[in-house]
Amino acid sequence: MIHTQIEWDDLCAVVRLGSFIPTDGVAEFHAIIELSSVFENTEKQYHLLAEAAQRLTQLPELKGATLVWKRFFVSDAINHAPYLIANTGESVSVVQQPPLNGAKASVWLYLAKDVQLSNDADGSVIMKRPHYSHLFHTQLHERSTDKTESTSHSPLTLHPSSIEHQTGEIFNRYSRSLSRHGCTLERNCIRTWIFVQDVDVQYAGMVAARREYFEREGLTPQTHYIASTGIEGRYIHPDVLALMDAYAVAGINPAQIRYLKAFTHLNPTYEYGVTFERGTSVDYGDRRHIFISGTASINNRGEIVHPLDIEKQTARTFENVQALLAEAEADLDDAAHLIVYLRDTADYAVVNRYLEQHYPRIPRVLALAPVCRPGWLVEVECMAIKMIENKQFAAF
Repeated sequence: MIHTQIEWDDLCAVVRLGSFIPTDGVAEFHAIIELSSVFENTEKQYHLLAEAAQRLTQLPELKGATLVWKRFFVSDAINHAPYLIANTGESVSVVQQPPLNGAKASVWLYLAKDVQLSNDADGSVIMKRPHYSHLFHTQLHERSTDKTESTSHSPLTLHPSSIEHQTGEIFNRYSRSLSRHGCTLERNCIRTWIFVQDVDVQYAGMVAARREYFEREGLTPQTHYIASTGIEGRYIHPDVLALMDAYAVAGINPAQIRYLKAFTHLNPTYEYGVTFERGTSVDYGDRRHIFISGTASINNRGEIVHPLDIEKQTARTFENVQALLAEAEADLDDAAHLIVYLRDTADYAVVNRYLEQHYPRIPRVLALAPVCRPGWLVEVECMAIKMIENKQFAAF
C-alpha cells in the first residue's frame, strides 16, 4: 500500500491517500479528506470538501478511477442535511460523529478503476466486475411508527419505536435487498457498521435484536458472524435510533472467506454476549481484503486493559489490530485507512500525537463516538489490502 499526504492550502484541505496499484488488475484507492481551517461556515466547508474530492480525481494515478463510496463524518447531521443530499451515483453514508480536528465534516472516499456502477431501486449501489458484484448499502434505517393520520386539521404525529424494533426492521430490509441479488446475510455479507443513538443506553437493545435475527438466519458461535463496528452515531432524522451501512459480495464462495480471531490478544465476542467477528479476510485471485472490526483495549479474557489511561489504551488497541492483521499475513503497512473513535474530546491531542508518531501517512479520521462499553476510551477499525496470488479464485 502506498501512503501519500497532500496539502492544498487554497482549499484548506489535507488529503491522506492509500493507493493499491497492482501491475496487473484493478487499482483501488482510499482517501480521507480533512479541513485544516475550521473558521469557514457550513456551506463553505462542504464546498471545500467537494472541491478537494474533485481535485483528487484529477491526480495522475487516479485518472479514470470511479468514485464508489463516500462517508461523511459530521458535527450536526440535522442541520447539515441540505448539503448532503445530492450525489452522482456513488454510495453515500452520513453519520453524526464530529471530526475531532474541529471541522464540521470530514469525508472518506473509496475509488476503483475498471469498474461499473449501477443503482438498485432500494438505494443500494452495485460495483460490477466480471466475476463479482460488490454491494454497498448505506443509511439503512427505520423511522418512528406512524400513529395518527395526517390531515389538514391534524398533522402526522411520530412516536419513537424501540431500538429493538428498528434494528430488526433494518436487518429485514437488508436481507430482502440481498435476496434480490441472489445473496444471503450468512453467505455474502462481509462487513456492517451499526450506529446507535445514545449508545450507553441503547446498545444492549440493538445487540439483543441483532442476536435474535442472526439466530434465525443461522449465524451462531458454531458457524460465524460478520465483521462489524457498533458505536455511537446519529442520522439526519432524530427519531432514528439505529443506522446501518453494509458491504456484501455476490459471486463469492465460502472458501474465499476467513474469520480472524487473534486469541492471544482477544476473546471471542460471544463470551460477552455480542455477535460479530473480530475481523474478516477475503481472498481473490490477485489480492486479499482484510476488514478489522471496531477494536478496543481488551485482553483475551474480555477485560478492559489500562482503565482510564488513554495513551496506554491506544497502544494496546493498535497491538490488538496488529495481531488481527498478522493472522491474515498483513500489517499496518497494508492499511488502506484507519477510523479512530474517541469517547472524550480531551483525549484528541494524545491520540493524534500517537498517530503522528507511528502512522502519520495512513488515511485516518478521528471522530467523537463513544464506544459500547464506557471504560473503552478509544476504538479503531481499519481495512487493509495485500497483494497475493491464488489461482483457485478469480481476480478482484
